[in-house]
Amino acid sequence: MGKSHLNWCILECPRAYFLKNVYKDPKTGHKVIVMSPYLALGQAVHEVIESLSVLPTDKRFLKPLTKHYDDVWKKIPGKIGGFTSDTQEKDFKERGRKMLVKVMDNPGILKNLAVKIKTDTSFDLPYFWLSEEENIILCGKIDWIEYLPKTDSVHIVDFKTGKGKEYSNSLHLPIYLVLAKNTQLRDVEKMSYWYVARNDKPTKQVLPDYKKSKAKILKIAKEIKLARSLERFPCPHKTGCRACKPHEKILRGEAEFVGVNEFKQDVYIINGKENNKDDKKSVIL
Repeated sequence: MGKSHLNWCILECPRAYFLKNVYKDPKTGHKVIVMSPYLALGQAVHEVIESLSVLPTDKRFLKPLTKHYDDVWKKIPGKIGGFTSDTQEKDFKERGRKMLVKVMDNPGILKNLAVKIKTDTSFDLPYFWLSEEENIILCGKIDWIEYLPKTDSVHIVDFKTGKGKEYSNSLHLPIYLVLAKNTQLRDVEKMSYWYVARNDKPTKQVLPDYKKSKAKILKIAKEIKLARSLERFPCPHKTGCRACKPHEKILRGEAEFVGVNEFKQDVYIINGKENNKDDKKSVIL
């Protein structure tokens, strides 16, 4: 059996995990994605901010972030970005622009030294063996790693583009912690969320316990590995949940195919209330 790759976005629903990460349309051979305005907005803002980390500190803000944002937005116009009208797209694009103006006015840690984890040619994401015995690899991309020269340690920052706060039981920071501890040499001194839609700087979070975090992630990874070997990915809810229901609509022919994105995924949108309601939760990428 080949390696089991566990990416950082571990899902609470095995069925959703299957539909998002394993299933391929038998006609096209492509994986599928349900696009929404919130997802498009989050992707665009993340891409612009994260691109700064590869630049020297004195060159990061020579070009306005809003100009880069306009270029990135060209990849997600109209329905390919989940937008059902020009008005809706204009509204969401303006939301992102305001976030980036706020970041330019308050760059904070983005002007400090940053750590960029190296990847090899065979794998385009940082990764390590979560369990060689179980043949499981953990891989993923951390939004921002600030270098703290006084202590030769790092500060991990997770950008949030949604309106709500991250759930207290979220696995995002534990996964970031475990990934950072094993893919670069410096200790993790602190971790933060940066709610860029409303805050001028990151909000410090309680540092997760490393051993407990690793054990919990490994437990979930083993469950996913077993599900893949048995080809059984049940949703824990009898009628489906918010994580898997949108993708189930694709299988039932209830979603609209709108094209293929840069990652060779078949892109679908769901028309109606589900695609137009205001978001109450943060966009997680």
